Amino acid sequence: MEMQKIGSWAFIIGVIIALIVGVLGPNVFGTVSQWIPLVFVILGVIIGLLNIKDKEIVNFLVAVIALLAVGAVQWNTIPFVGVYLAPIFGGIATLMAPAAIIVAIKAVWNIAKE
Repeated sequence: MEMQKIGSWAFIIGVIIALIVGVLGPNVFGTVSQWIPLVFVILGVIIGLLNIKDKEIVNFLVAVIALLAVGAVQWNTIPFVGVYLAPIFGGIATLMAPAAIIVAIKAVWNIAKE
């Protein structure tokens, strides 16, 4: 399988897990729920390493900044839907933060080698 497809699948799987955890709650996964953040980190590293090309770095980092900001909002204060939105966006932020670190290091590397 092509490497970029692996990165794309890592992103899709991470978002699906974030949606499931957000809608059904972490208790759905039982004792495995303690490993969900680690799964997000591993998938995020895969996304950062395999999915983002040099020409996409700036757009990706700007998008991740927006996602991290959304993840930091106190969604729980919104009646009814807030209890679902908080873990969804929190999970997506946890997924994207490691990807952003990898891509930011790539960007610095590209700048340094020029």
